[in-house]
Amino acid sequence: MIPLKNIRRIIAKASQQPGYALHAARMRILSALSYRFRDGKSALPETISLLLTYRCNLHCRMCGQWGERGSLKSLLSVITRRYLELPLIERLIKEVKTFHPTITLFGGEPLLHPQWEEVVKLIKGAGLRCNMISNGILLKKRAEEAVRLGLDEIIFSLDGPAEVHDRIRGGKGAFRRALEGFRQLERVKKRYGKKRPLVNVNTVIWEENQAILQEIVEQAACFGAQTITFHHLIFADQKAFDETEKISQVALAFGSPDWAGFILDELPRIDPERIIAQKRLIEQAKTAVPAFFYPNLTDEEIRSYYSSFNFLPSSYKQRCLSPWMVAYVLPDGRVKPCLSLGYAMGDLHEASFKEIWNGERAVQFRCLLKQRGYFPVCPRCTEFSRF
Repeated sequence: MIPLKNIRRIIAKASQQPGYALHAARMRILSALSYRFRDGKSALPETISLLLTYRCNLHCRMCGQWGERGSLKSLLSVITRRYLELPLIERLIKEVKTFHPTITLFGGEPLLHPQWEEVVKLIKGAGLRCNMISNGILLKKRAEEAVRLGLDEIIFSLDGPAEVHDRIRGGKGAFRRALEGFRQLERVKKRYGKKRPLVNVNTVIWEENQAILQEIVEQAACFGAQTITFHHLIFADQKAFDETEKISQVALAFGSPDWAGFILDELPRIDPERIIAQKRLIEQAKTAVPAFFYPNLTDEEIRSYYSSFNFLPSSYKQRCLSPWMVAYVLPDGRVKPCLSLGYAMGDLHEASFKEIWNGERAVQFRCLLKQRGYFPVCPRCTEFSRF
């Protein structure tokens, strides 16, 4: 439900948003009980993530969607240019507002949705918590609406100082434009006398920033961050991908093309000893912004993580609870229990969310996952260690 290894990070975020934390804890307890006792059915989810669009204005090198091996790069533009339709979002929000899930706006880049303001207005008008994962490029012109409409949180992806950030993000000026956006956000918040949206930073540990993690903590303060979380790089090898494909095709006749964006031919050139040393220094220092590593691996686990494709964390339970806790709505209206596996539980054009959430396909997937614990590609996924 809440891994003890994550407790410091959970407490830090809970102190920012105590009301949300209590509600989320209650929802997680119900879902965890469902995992144990309900044979594939689940209590209603804590979070519903809306992929407003696949489109993105950056091409981050490690991104599974648009990165060097991104799974979306080979799709037709008619697919990747889709937006989640406003009437469908409106119908969804009307249905789910009774159980108060957090609505996460995601993508692609969610600020590219042409009706972004109307989307936030719908969500906040229903009394729901709304956060957004963004690269910040378009925030400057959206700062006013973000504050005025009551957006609760922005999770910003920061990869390093300007030169490093721009190189990893695949866009010249990305750092400058994002910084301008967050400075504008702070000005608007002061003008309105508001504390929200809160700003929390995520940083993916990558070959080009592995030596400057301490510097990135200080950079996060410039963006008004309340916390910064260093995420270990997500990757797998072809063997794990092929094994997952075989299992999923035999059991439920689905493939996992989205995972193709995370497949590496060789291990990333990341030095685990360097990561361990910096992690220790950051955790011991009184940094300007509270910093965390996720998953919160032991030294030996970090060594294994970057030294072998055959990684499995021993300090976390070796099972995934995410499909009992979270749902993902794609730009075409399909609903998935896992963002990176190619399995849809249903389509919002054809059924209500609640019908989909505990429908036959959802139950079949959860039963398979509970039986196995996880698929071969799962252990480095952030959701694997989240609950």
